[in-house]
Amino acid sequence: MLDTDYLRSLIPHALNSLDIVWLYARISGKVRESFALPDKRRLLVTTDRLSAFDRILTAVPFKGQVLNQLSAFWFEQTADIIPNHVLDVPDPNVMLAVECEPFPIEVIVRGYISGVTKTALWYRYSLGERHIYGYDFPDGLQKNAALPEPIITPTTKGETDERITCAEVVERGLLDAATWEQVQAAALAIFARGQAIARRGGLILVDTKYEFGRAPDGRVMLIDEVHTPDSSRFWVAETYEARLAAGEEPDNFDKEFLRLWYAERGYRGDGEPPAPTEELIAQVSQRYIACYEKLTGRVFEPGAYPAEARIIETLRNFLK
Repeated sequence: MLDTDYLRSLIPHALNSLDIVWLYARISGKVRESFALPDKRRLLVTTDRLSAFDRILTAVPFKGQVLNQLSAFWFEQTADIIPNHVLDVPDPNVMLAVECEPFPIEVIVRGYISGVTKTALWYRYSLGERHIYGYDFPDGLQKNAALPEPIITPTTKGETDERITCAEVVERGLLDAATWEQVQAAALAIFARGQAIARRGGLILVDTKYEFGRAPDGRVMLIDEVHTPDSSRFWVAETYEARLAAGEEPDNFDKEFLRLWYAERGYRGDGEPPAPTEELIAQVSQRYIACYEKLTGRVFEPGAYPAEARIIETLRNFLK
């Protein structure tokens, strides 16, 4: 584990942006900078930006590297299930990918009944609903317990994500029936693979978000990121059963503890957020690195900092 003082010293150098003039299309997302190449390829740079409550809160040393390399690991681990967009990883923060046309839905897979927001499965179930998001749930389920089997609850993409049923994906014309069937089968298989590998690392993959798209040659591909602390929830396996039996919340091992830090200070997404402390940022960095090591079984090897000059040189090499 990297030393806390060392991580604090890197906070001013965390990768917030990239000062480079690009000849082709450039798209800036919450976490990633996407650079088009002229031959149906795209360079994806994962920055250290940390978003929550639908806004960017700070930048965390090595977060971008963790997300990029962890996604690369999962793309490799699931390539036998469905093709993915990865061509190369030329830098710890950079992925060279096939330029796909993203599908207009996010595929949410849930293995447990949990959550307290108004759209969460447990919240709806606790109100007495038994037909939720197109699924029938039995009586007697316990909060944070495993579902009888994992389910898919898709959401639309847009300014505000809308939860829809699996049937509505086809009914609304978002995807044709054959493609949606392929996506659902792949998502459930990837989730099962993820749960098995996470268990070996002492973690429970609770739920996750996948994105798919269509490649120029017509193939359906897994894109974006896979099983990262940004896109997934993880619980600590060792303490899960005891905490469930005691009616306590599971020990989380993802971005949830960051949300709790803000919630404890009265911030839930409205107004100006409190400034994160250096201690919090260092803890986030350590947690992301630990998650990488637990899931991959590999020792994290930090890239050189500051990262911007290194990454810009990598990008320029693709323009030669």
